[in-house]
This record gives sequence, structure tokens and C-alpha cells, in this order.
Amino acid sequence: MAGRGVRIRALKAAFPLTVPIALGFLFLGCSYGMLMGTKGFSFVWPMCMSAFIFAGSMEFVTVNLLLSAFNPLAAFLLALMVNARHLFYGLSMLGRFRGLGWKRPLLIFGMCDETFAVNSSVHVPEGVDRGWLYLWVTLLNQSYWVTGATLGGILGANLPFDTSGLEFVLTAMFLVIFLEQWMGSDTGRRGRISALIGVGVSIACLALFGSDGFMIPAMAAMIVLFVLLRPWLDDLATGAAADGADGIDDTDGNGAEGKERVR
Repeated sequence: MAGRGVRIRALKAAFPLTVPIALGFLFLGCSYGMLMGTKGFSFVWPMCMSAFIFAGSMEFVTVNLLLSAFNPLAAFLLALMVNARHLFYGLSMLGRFRGLGWKRPLLIFGMCDETFAVNSSVHVPEGVDRGWLYLWVTLLNQSYWVTGATLGGILGANLPFDTSGLEFVLTAMFLVIFLEQWMGSDTGRRGRISALIGVGVSIACLALFGSDGFMIPAMAAMIVLFVLLRPWLDDLATGAAADGADGIDDTDGNGAEGKERVR
């Protein structure tokens, strides 16, 4: 009973942290399942793929891979490039996952962007087991995605209207991410330069390799460029933070001077 109490307390602490993620995952997962259904796949496909692949962007890409010529090497390289960021997520979570025993493989497998964001920043409440809290966050997030994908697969195979253009949902998702990178106040000039690098490299590779073969070279070139330019981009971020601090100090100073003049 004590063990059950530990799990329940961790679940109660984890669930509120995942509610905002549930709203996004259910919608995106459903759109992915609907896309699979409109392409002629049974709902079993998105249900199993979301459970065993659990990499949202790659699952959308896999729809076209399944419908195109068999090329396992290209699929492997594309999956590696799309999800290479997880390598860095994993390194940063080694300390938090230390000593968690059998939970570690599940935590490693289920770590997506949103789960990483929660588990890397959450303050574990007093009396709540750290390992179970991380595990519940991971399992809840994956269950939202699997549920959405399964429902979408069921609906997509039985929609009574034309679904042409539904595949644009992935493009729309990446467009929103690009706009957040471009317009986000927390990224500043560094974010806009990173966005321009991504666009420029993609256009160059599209011109060189064509629409069927530009993806992998573009992803590889972007990774290399970002690694090489990281010191400069970090300097931009540091400089922007310093400028912001100076602006705050100047404002305070002007405010203080104004108060002195009023006196």
C-alpha cells in the first residue's frame, strides 16, 4: 500500500504539469492519425507508430516514407537528423535519471521536447518520489499523443468530405515554430539569424539536389553550421542580455533623476 501511495502522490503532482501539453498533443496527434487514415492506412498504424516511434515530426515524415520507394538508409539518416537534438537532451538529463533503476529505459525512450521541458525544470514537491514524478510526466505525455493519433486514424478513414491538403498540417506546424523563432522576444537577433541560416541552407540544397534529395543534406549542413557558429551566436545572446540590463539600469537612473528633480 505504501508503494501505491507513492505512485498516487507522484501522479497527482505530474498531471497538472501535463495538461497544457495534452491540449496540443491531442490535436496534433489527431491530425497525424487523420493524415494516415486519408492515405489508406488502418488506425492500427498510427496507434502503433505513435506508441513505438513517439517522435511527432518523424511520424509525419514517415507517412511519405511509407508511400515512397523503399530506401532504409535515407529513412535512417533522415530520422537521425530530425531527432539529433535528443542526443543533447539525453546528456543534460543523465544526472536527473541517475539511480532510477528500471525507470531509466522508459524515461529515455519517452523523452520528447515537451517532456524534457517539464522534467528538466520541475521542482519536485516534498514527499513526492522523483523517479515516479518523471515517469508519470513521460507516460502521460505519450498517452496523449497515442490517444490523439488513434482517434485521428479512426476518424480519418471514415471522413465523408475531401481531405486534400491535410498533409499541410506538418508544414503549418513548422511554419509556426519558425515564426516563434523569428518573432520571439527571448531569442532576439540570434533567433532571427538562426532562422535565416535554416532558410538559406534549405534553399541552397533544394537548388543543388532537387526536391527529392535536399532534406538530408540540408539538415546535415545546418547542424554543421550551427556547431561552427555557436560561439558567435552565444556572444550575440550575451550581448543582447547585457544591452537589456543596461536599458533597465538607464531607465532606473532616469527615473531616479526625475524624482530628484521633483524634490
